[in-house]
Amino acid sequence: MCRWRHVRNLYLLCGHAQTLPAFEVKCDSTHCKFSPNHPPNCVPPFCRQRCSQYRGFPEQYNLHIDAMCPDCTRIPSFGRRY
Repeated sequence: MCRWRHVRNLYLLCGHAQTLPAFEVKCDSTHCKFSPNHPPNCVPPFCRQRCSQYRGFPEQYNLHIDAMCPDCTRIPSFGRRY
């Protein structure tokens, strides 16, 4: 069953978090309305009875990355004290 994937990166060195855009993970099923393998000739009302009409629960990932976030790495004076 096709589903959305949500990923949030937490950067441990600076403490910032970055939420990536959600994207759809496609399945290989011929019985999923959203799958690229769903036959084009499968139409209602038969399709509604036989095929999944909804996406599955979204996958949610929270990655802990032992680095600084992209914004902090662009700042040349990060961590310097004057």
